[in-house]
Amino acid sequence: MAKWFKTAVIVLFTAVVLVFTLQNIQSVTVAFLTASITLPVSLLVIGVYVLGMFTGGSLLSLIRHVMADRRQPQD
Repeated sequence: MAKWFKTAVIVLFTAVVLVFTLQNIQSVTVAFLTASITLPVSLLVIGVYVLGMFTGGSLLSLIRHVMADRRQPQD
């Protein structure tokens, strides 16, 4: 039963991402300092989301590491 549920969630998520991508194909230009890039809105949103997951996960890992070091007794 769990395998079917997992498969259904993956199919639903894929369908939502596909609909989002197809509805947001217009291009936007993003400028930062002297560089600029033109890409579809959907790619920009997905890229920012993935970047946020990576940086957020790294921050949580760093905080856990610091807290673990503080809990260890000092010799």
